[in-house]
Amino acid sequence: MLARDLRDDNPEPTLNARIILTICAVHAQHARMLSSDRRSQLLALLDEEGRASVDTLARDLGVTPSTIRRDLARLAADGVLVRTYGGAAAGRMVPGRDTFDPRLAAKRAIGAAAATLVEDGQTIAISSGSTALELARHLVDRRLTVITNALDVADVMLDRPGIELVVLGGVVRSGMHSMLGHLAELALMELRADALVMGIGALSAEHGLMNDSIPEILTDRALRRAARTCIVLADSSKLGAVAPAYVFGIDQVDTIVTDADADPREVAGLEAHGIRVILATSAERSAVTA
Repeated sequence: MLARDLRDDNPEPTLNARIILTICAVHAQHARMLSSDRRSQLLALLDEEGRASVDTLARDLGVTPSTIRRDLARLAADGVLVRTYGGAAAGRMVPGRDTFDPRLAAKRAIGAAAATLVEDGQTIAISSGSTALELARHLVDRRLTVITNALDVADVMLDRPGIELVVLGGVVRSGMHSMLGHLAELALMELRADALVMGIGALSAEHGLMNDSIPEILTDRALRRAARTCIVLADSSKLGAVAPAYVFGIDQVDTIVTDADADPREVAGLEAHGIRVILATSAERSAVTA
């Protein structure tokens, strides 16, 4: 009947056809909502357990293993979990390594806290790094001009209605997906930002900002010169640490956003230099202390 109601010589669907089409549309929308809810529950289980097998997830969520495998493939492609043999683990892949990031919860909290420092209408530069990427995920619905040398940040910001995206050129650093070199530095000579928000490999009041990658130094310095202020995103493991490549001094930093596990002595040393230090609390920690 539906085919007859919708044939070419009957351009106006009958009431029955419209009802059937409406039911199909509602069913499809309901299925999409169920998939979204199921994936949220799946992530919650992984956050709680750390890792789980396909069979365990299928049993706990009341679906087939094949459904779980499709969900895991989708979520892994989105970068919110790590596939393991026979299952998955909570966390995000560390660039260039076959492992997951144990600091992901802290980085998510830092990204969320740093996003509150950004005002609509601003021009901000965002450097590369996993914590900077978490910040970018919290800014996609804002009204901003974003300058970045990070391909993963650019991918998150791409085609967002309120985002004017400026992507720097340069040579792509393998594994980290950041663009470096004189092409990026030349572009930054023509650009200005209200703030640079950057991740860092290590920092201390004594030694300043440091990274593991020596080729990245000059691009990071060029990003800093293009911005009026500097916000550094660094989980607590980075405070007081040392890395081989000196980027710039602590006096060029205005704000540091770290997590609640930061060493109070390191925080006090940074604050003694006039730096604002924000301690971000993860949802997991809030739930425990509530």
